[in-house]
Amino acid sequence: MFKAKITAKPKLGFLGTGLMGSPMTLRLLDAGYNIYIWNRTAEKIISLLENGATAADSPAAVAIESEFVFMCLTDANAVEQVVFGDKGVVKTGSEKKLLVDFSSIPPNLTRAFSMRLESECGMSWIDAPVSGGVKGAEEGTLAILAGGKLEAIEQIRPIVSNLCNRMTHMGHTGAGQVTKLCNQVIVASNLVTIAEAISLAERSGVDATKLHEALAGGFGDSLPLQIFGPRFAERKVKPLLGHIYTMLKDVDNARELGRETNTPLPMAGLAAEMFRQVSSQGYAQEDVTHLIRLFESEED
Repeated sequence: MFKAKITAKPKLGFLGTGLMGSPMTLRLLDAGYNIYIWNRTAEKIISLLENGATAADSPAAVAIESEFVFMCLTDANAVEQVVFGDKGVVKTGSEKKLLVDFSSIPPNLTRAFSMRLESECGMSWIDAPVSGGVKGAEEGTLAILAGGKLEAIEQIRPIVSNLCNRMTHMGHTGAGQVTKLCNQVIVASNLVTIAEAISLAERSGVDATKLHEALAGGFGDSLPLQIFGPRFAERKVKPLLGHIYTMLKDVDNARELGRETNTPLPMAGLAAEMFRQVSSQGYAQEDVTHLIRLFESEED
C-alpha cells in the first residue's frame, strides 16, 4: 500500500505532454516542482524543457526518478503501452510510488490496469480524469474526478491544487472514469444543441455572435455556450481546444458503459452520431468547432 509522505517538493513525472498535459506540466513547473517528462512526440516537450523540465527517454526512466507519476494520454491503448510496455512504468514502479492517470479511458480497463500494476510492482493507481478543457488546464481551474484509495488521493491533493479548483473523490477505482463519462455525455449533447441553436439564429436573421451574451446567466447558459458559442458563430477553429475524435471516443465509451449497466442513453447516441458524421468528413483530428458544419447547407 502506498504510504509515502509528501516532502515540500517531491519529484514528479509527467507522461503525455499534449493538448492538456503540456499546460498542466507547465503549471507544476511554475509551482516549483522538479518534473521528469516523456512524450511519444519529442517536439512537444521542447517548450517544457525550456521552462525547467527534465527529459527522460522512456516511461520507465520517468518512473524511476519520480515519487508521483502523472499521465495524460489519448486512449486506453496508449495507457496500456506506456504503463505495461517494454519500457513502461511497471518496469521501475514500486509500492513507494503512485500513478495518477488524468486520461479518459473506460472504467473497466482502469480497474484491470490498476489491479495489474499493483500485482506486478506494488504501485497504486488513481484514476483522475479532468474536466475544464485547455482553458482550465492553462488557468489551473480544472475539475478532477478521482477514483481510488482515499489515502492515496489525499497524498496528491497539495500537488494537484495547482491544477484544479477542486478534486472530488468519487469512490473506488474506476469511479473517476465513470464520472468523466457522465460529464462527457452532458458536454457532447450540449455542444450539439449549441451548434443547432447557432444555426437557427443565423437562418432566422439574428446575429448569432451575440447569442452567448444574450443567454448569459439564464437557464440556457453554460460554460460550453460561453466558450464555443462564439467559435461556432465565427467558424473559429483555432486555437485547438478539443479534438473531434476525443469527444467521440468518450461518448462511445459512455454508450458502452450504458450497455453494460442497462442504462438507456438516447442523447449520447444522438451526439455520437453527430460527431461520427463530422469525423467521417475528415475532421477527426480537428477542433470540435467543426461540428457546426453539419448544420450548414450548400448555400451557406
